[in-house]
Amino acid sequence: MSRKIKILMVIAAAGLAIALAPPAEKYFDIAKNLDIFASLFKEVNTHYVDEVDPKKLIETGINGMLEQLDPYTDYIPEENREAFSIQTTGQYAGVGALIGIVNNKTVITVPYKGFPAHRAGLRVGDEFVEIDGKNVEGKPTPAVSALLKGKPGTEVSLVLRRGQLKDLIKVKLMRERIKISNITHSTLLEGNVGYIKLDEFTTGAAKEVEEALDKLKKMGARQLILDLRANMGGSLFEAINIANLFLPKGREVVSTKGKSPDWNKLYTTLNTPLDLEMPVAVLTSGRTASASEIVAGALQDYDRAVLVGQKTFGKGLVQTTRQLAYNAQLKVTTAKYYIPSGRCIQALDYAHRKSNGTVERIADSLKREFSTKGGRKVFDGGGLDPDVAIPSAEYATATVELANSGLLFEYATLFCAENSNIAVQDFRLSDAAYNKFVLWVKEKRFTYESDLEKRTQELVAFAKSERYYDDLKQPLAELQGKITQYRNTDLLRLKSEIAPLLEEEIGFHLQLAEGQALVSLHRDKEMQAARKILADAEAYQKILAPR
Repeated sequence: MSRKIKILMVIAAAGLAIALAPPAEKYFDIAKNLDIFASLFKEVNTHYVDEVDPKKLIETGINGMLEQLDPYTDYIPEENREAFSIQTTGQYAGVGALIGIVNNKTVITVPYKGFPAHRAGLRVGDEFVEIDGKNVEGKPTPAVSALLKGKPGTEVSLVLRRGQLKDLIKVKLMRERIKISNITHSTLLEGNVGYIKLDEFTTGAAKEVEEALDKLKKMGARQLILDLRANMGGSLFEAINIANLFLPKGREVVSTKGKSPDWNKLYTTLNTPLDLEMPVAVLTSGRTASASEIVAGALQDYDRAVLVGQKTFGKGLVQTTRQLAYNAQLKVTTAKYYIPSGRCIQALDYAHRKSNGTVERIADSLKREFSTKGGRKVFDGGGLDPDVAIPSAEYATATVELANSGLLFEYATLFCAENSNIAVQDFRLSDAAYNKFVLWVKEKRFTYESDLEKRTQELVAFAKSERYYDDLKQPLAELQGKITQYRNTDLLRLKSEIAPLLEEEIGFHLQLAEGQALVSLHRDKEMQAARKILADAEAYQKILAPR
């Protein structure tokens, strides 16, 4: 980063200290620093030896300033407004397909159920070749996405490649307004247990949950599992309305407190609940955050549900969108939220950064004790602790690197192109099918470096620096040789880890989230624990009302 840009960032960030000054001094400092910023930018733009991009330079300064706050405060220039709107509302006009790049191919990663791409039979993994006669192979995702979107009622012609099939797929789709569902899967499980997987909190989430729950109850559901794992949140109001489905009218769900009195608000349930008696288990993970934590936290604080899984993320900050000049926007953190017990579950202390700019979790010694309605002990400052803790899955380096490589996705695309008539329910790969996958991965020259290899290389380096290497050369070489042998057999040795991930990817390719759930739910540890506790009324009540 150039010195000039650093200067811009420093000047922009200088305004952070102004908040501590008296009002008159603060206003003077604001005007002073803005004047300095404007005059400095003018000098750089006029006299810097090379041409500069004014827009890029200013945005670098803005982003440098906002980075001093928290990762949720963002500047949204006019050209990014549409993407931000889609993220917050779940609505746009197009063909109804989420796209991404996998191993240098622009492919469909999710064809949204019931919309043009899905109705036309397009699948996960289909690769874009042409759009309206324009070759898009190798084009970046934003460029391909822009060609797919357009006014509702307009037509778009697509040419796609599916796996290694010889014939290309040619379709014409009519663009329409797309509303992405917040619920990716809901079903009635054995034992009259309803299951709802909620992935988003965009507009309409509460209505979708209400309709799904009502349908499940009519189908005979007597207990409910609400899956909020990996749900990073969204609308505060949708969270309040979802909590309202299980809590009486007039109950506090969340309060917010900010620097401005305008953000000090109390939110209560306004409607008649849908169910006050059904036992509920909420599945949580380390990526359950924000609005998800409001729902889970409110239900825990009122002893209305049992939380099963891992400690949640710990995001207790509220963002508000503010309009700026020239159609730009600022998403800014305006308050912290507090759930009914009075606790704020924010885990990272952005207000007290270390001198190197890093942020630490709130220390355990600073966490405070609170009580649920029934008197159970709960704590603030670090996410929600589950009532039934399930250790998170841990994977070997080879498994993680393989998943991150995109090869599981790519192989699932090839597999499903050749095996379209698979019964997804409890699908399992045969030994022969898995061995075929292993051979394919080796042909792709998949490589990685394990932590053990890195540590061994460090050990060799230390041995050399300490002048022990000549004496240890042979055993170190033998150790490295054994590690290499193990790495060559990792895909077979780690079959118990890798095969389930590939099976779930195949299930998703075939039937989206429903297919993935059908493959995985019966071996899902959190699901098994939730079903076990719901089936034992005495154990369920003992968690909520311990003696």
